[in-house]
Amino acid sequence: MAKALLGYVGGPDPRMLSEMRRLQQRVHDLEAELLRLRTENDALAAVADEHSLLTSIDMDHREPALT
Repeated sequence: MAKALLGYVGGPDPRMLSEMRRLQQRVHDLEAELLRLRTENDALAAVADEHSLLTSIDMDHREPALT
């Protein structure tokens, strides 16, 4: 059964191993890009939240302080 899964008796196919290494490297590259994009997105979201907080305060229509 194992021989049938490998395709032949000679062992693993070098092309298959090469393709597997290429795909593993691609997955690694995509994970690194995902981490970079998440970090960038978090930074942009923090700036957007700060900006929206500052613009929500309307200084012309302040209410008097209660004493």
